[in-house]
Amino acid sequence: MGHGAADPPSPTARLARVRNTGLGAALVATGILASRIAGLVRQRVFTHYLGVSDAADAFAFAFRVPNLLQNLLGEGVLSATFVPVYAGLLARHDEAEAGRVAGAVAAILALGMSALVLVGVLAAPALVAVLAPGFPAEKQALATSLVRILFPGAALLALSAWALGILNSHGRFLWSYLAPVAWNAAMIAALLGWGERTGPDALVRIVAWGSVAGSALQLAVQLPGVLLLCRTLRLSFDARREGVRATFRSFGPVVAGRGVTQLSGWLDAVLASLVAPGAVAAMGYAQLLYMLPVSLFGMSVSAAELPAMASEFGEADAVAAALRGRLRTALGRVAYFVVPSAVAFLALGGHVVALVYQGGRFTAADARWVWAILAGSAIGLVAGTMGRLYASAWYALRQPRVPMRVALLRVGLTLAFGLLLAFPVRSALGLAAMWGVAGLTAGAGLAAIVEFLMLRRSLAARIGDVRVSAGSLLRLWGMAGVSAGAALGVAALLPGSGPVVRALLTLGTYGAAYLLLTAAAGVAEANALVARLRRR
Repeated sequence: MGHGAADPPSPTARLARVRNTGLGAALVATGILASRIAGLVRQRVFTHYLGVSDAADAFAFAFRVPNLLQNLLGEGVLSATFVPVYAGLLARHDEAEAGRVAGAVAAILALGMSALVLVGVLAAPALVAVLAPGFPAEKQALATSLVRILFPGAALLALSAWALGILNSHGRFLWSYLAPVAWNAAMIAALLGWGERTGPDALVRIVAWGSVAGSALQLAVQLPGVLLLCRTLRLSFDARREGVRATFRSFGPVVAGRGVTQLSGWLDAVLASLVAPGAVAAMGYAQLLYMLPVSLFGMSVSAAELPAMASEFGEADAVAAALRGRLRTALGRVAYFVVPSAVAFLALGGHVVALVYQGGRFTAADARWVWAILAGSAIGLVAGTMGRLYASAWYALRQPRVPMRVALLRVGLTLAFGLLLAFPVRSALGLAAMWGVAGLTAGAGLAAIVEFLMLRRSLAARIGDVRVSAGSLLRLWGMAGVSAGAALGVAALLPGSGPVVRALLTLGTYGAAYLLLTAAAGVAEANALVARLRRR
C-alpha cells in the first residue's frame, strides 16, 4: 500500500473512501491479521526459549507496566478524542485547520509522554513492589530493570497511535495497521539472535531493548504517509484552537474510562501473581489469543466505523438514523465472526493453544492451563467485542462520559466476580490453586456482559434501539456448536498425530463446517464471504 508521486486525493475524495466502511474494515482486519500473526510468531519464539519460567513471568509483568501508559494515551484514547475532531474537520473541507490541530496534538502529546516516561523510570521499583506483591525479591529486581528499559517504547507507541489516527481519518487503513509488524519483527530478531546464547534473565533484557527499537520502527514507517496526506501539519503547543481544546476536553473522560478498564486487567495480574508461579505469564499467553478475534472483528470494524460516524452531521434525527444503520450492519458482521471464535476457545481451545505455543519449554500441561484461562475469557468475548461498537458510537457523538461511567462499574464487577470465582468457588470445587486464574478471566467475562448490556441500553435512549436479534445469535451459536462437534470427532480419529497436525486438521474442519452451515442457512455474511472466495 505505497503512495505514488502524484498529489494525494482531495479531502472530499478521501472521505468518500472512508465512508466505504466495509472495505475499510477489511483493510483494518488485513493489517491487524498480519500484525497479530507476527505477534503470535513472536510469542511462539518467546515461549520456546522461556516457557513459563520466572524470567518469562517477570517480562510479562514488566511489559504490562509501560503498556498501561500506551493503552491509556495511545490508540484507544486518540481514536475516541482526536479522530472525531480531525475527521470532522476533513468532512467540512477545512484541511488547513485539521493540520494545525494535528500538529498541536502531536507536540503536546510528545511533551506529556516524555514527562510520564521520566516518572515511570524513576518510580519503577515502587511500581513493581506494589503491583507484583507475589514476586520474590530476585524476580522483582528483574522486573524493575525491564520496566525501566520498556518505558520509552510506550511513548513512541503513543505517538504511533497519533499517526494511525491521521492515516485512518484519510482512509489509509491498511498501512497504519501493518506498522506493528515492524515492532514484532524487532523482538523476534532479538529472540532468535540471542536465544541460544544467553540465560533467561539476560535474554528478556535483550528482548526488552528489541521492543524499544521496534517501537521506533513502528512510528518511522507511518510518518511518510502522515506527512504526505497532512500537508498542512504544523507542530506547535497552541492549545487555544477549538479543535485542540475539543480533543483534550474529551481526554479526561476517555482516559478515565480506559484507565479503569486497564485497572481491571491490572487487578487480575496482581491476583494472578498471588495464585501460582507462572500465572502472570500464562494469563498473558491466553490474552494474546483472546485478543485476536477482538482485534480482527471488533477493533477492525470499530476503527473503520469511527471516522465515518464522526463525519455525520446535520439534524439530530438524521444523524441518529445514520448511526443506527451503520451499527446494525457492523454488529451483524461482528457477531458472525466472534460467536464461532468464542465457541472455538471454549470447545477447541486446547488445540488452539497447542498449535501456537506447544514446544520447547512449553509443555502439554502448560497448554491445558492456558486453555482453561482462555475458556474463562471466552465467556464475555461476544459481549465485550460488540460493546466496543456501542462505545465508538458514543465517542462519535462526543459523549465519552457514558462509556467511562459504565467502565467504572465493570471494574468493580470484575474484581468482585474474579475474587469469588478464583478463590472460594475454586476452593469449594476442590481445584488446585493454579486453576484460579481461569476464575479471574471468567469473572472479567461476566463483567463484560454487564457492560455491554448497559452500553446498549444507554445508546438506545439516545439514537434508538440497535441490536442483533436473539434468534440470529442463537442460530449462530447453534451452528458453531455443531461445527465444534464435527471438529472434535475429527480430533478423536487422530490420537497418535502430533499436536500441530491434529490442531490444523481439527480447526480446519471447524472453520469449513461453520462456513458451509451458515452459507446453507442463508446468513448474509457467509454468502458475502463465499462470493469473495469464488471471485478469487
